[in-house]
Amino acid sequence: MFKKSGLLIIGLIYCFCCGCATNPVTGEAQLMLISEQQDIEIGRKYAPEVEKQMGGRVADQLLQNYVDSVGQKLARVSHKPDLQYHFVALESETLNAFALPGGYVFITSGMLKKLATEAQLAGILSHEITHIVARHSSANMSREIGISILLSAVISDKTPQGVLTAADLTRQILGLQYSRQQEQEADSGGLDYMFSAGYNPYGMVETVQMLENEQKQRPIEFLSTHPAPQNRIVYLTENIRTKHHDFEGLRTGKEDYHRAVLERLSN
Repeated sequence: MFKKSGLLIIGLIYCFCCGCATNPVTGEAQLMLISEQQDIEIGRKYAPEVEKQMGGRVADQLLQNYVDSVGQKLARVSHKPDLQYHFVALESETLNAFALPGGYVFITSGMLKKLATEAQLAGILSHEITHIVARHSSANMSREIGISILLSAVISDKTPQGVLTAADLTRQILGLQYSRQQEQEADSGGLDYMFSAGYNPYGMVETVQMLENEQKQRPIEFLSTHPAPQNRIVYLTENIRTKHHDFEGLRTGKEDYHRAVLERLSN
């Protein structure tokens, strides 16, 4: 009884101290039971488990450096340029890219093989960076994960008896689904970051078109929470026309991407 009461008190303190935060992408307040420092701790703690569950890192360090360099270029123009970001390519044939709180972005080798340019890669990474900056995962954790699980994820370095393991918690965190509004925010914010970093924003449109074609052949699980590809293409194109229409000379990077990623993954 004491343990449950103590947990409730701690939970109430968290709610009082960290009850809401401002989303820097939209300027709007959102429910938040996790501090930004705890975002970093969650990412640090669970990133190794994510890598383990997704087949580990791609062994090619030059490829990893390239993916990281593109991500860092985008991160520097984000709303949180001082956050320490980590961009990792995973050895998985699934088509996926996702982020953990605190600056951790992952993309699978299966996704990398389907891209054709550096701008397309930038479109995916900038989308995930926006999820991190807007703290979408942490907001969803605050709403959807029970307070005992939340606290064990945030403040416990050990797994108490009866509490989920690190692997279980990782699956729960990765299983959190973004709302369609959050996905559209990530698209819009990602376009802004691409443009500011010097990338042709149509790279994001091309990626959505590729995913739409792939979806026709086989279901892509993570797309279930995204706006329909046709709708995404419409609003992305309109966003580019109204906000980023002067993109002549912006980077596409087809040859560099082919050399740094496609050739290396085919070896």
